[in-house]
Amino acid sequence: MTAASSFTPMMALAFAPVPPASRAALEALAAFDREMGAILASTREPLVGQMRLTWWREAVIALDHARPPAQPVLQALAGAVIPAGVMGASLARVIDGWEMLLREPLDGEAVAQFAEDRGGGLFAAMAAVLGASDQAIEQAGEGWALADLAGHVSDPRIGDLAATRSGERVDAALATSWSRAGRPLAALALLARFDLQPAPGRWARARQLAALLRLRATGR
Repeated sequence: MTAASSFTPMMALAFAPVPPASRAALEALAAFDREMGAILASTREPLVGQMRLTWWREAVIALDHARPPAQPVLQALAGAVIPAGVMGASLARVIDGWEMLLREPLDGEAVAQFAEDRGGGLFAAMAAVLGASDQAIEQAGEGWALADLAGHVSDPRIGDLAATRSGERVDAALATSWSRAGRPLAALALLARFDLQPAPGRWARARQLAALLRLRATGR
């Protein structure tokens, strides 16, 4: 199983100033994703994991029409994310993605669906909070989620597959020009991809920093 990424949605704040309400929403989304990752990391029996995720799926969907229970992550979502125009039903898509990792054996189809739902769904929610509408948002999210999976999964076959697909998604996403509002999301995907590379030397690190600064300044 995997844990949450080293590069969380909060790192997006390093690439563009956001108002306090957006910051709170990003923090809530990051906590929500970490909670789902913690469930997967602590699950030994797939059926138990599915039951726990089902509870969360029903709980986030209910945020669209009911007050949250006394659970900090749900209360944060209700207080900051739902008012930003993100539907609880759309957040259930992130849970669907995490649930794909319970499939045994884990295969390429499950990996693709995980990336589409967890990464694409989370980045779509972040984009709504940031006011971004770039066409490659979900593609960048898929690349980010695949990099996370590659860095944490124990099966080297799945790890290699996820790493390869992550590079493809990130390259395709960054081949387009990003709006100022969307650049934090593009940078987050690029950072996650860097995390998969061998420990960089001084010059490689300088090239990575240059790529990030160029993306921040130009959107490419």
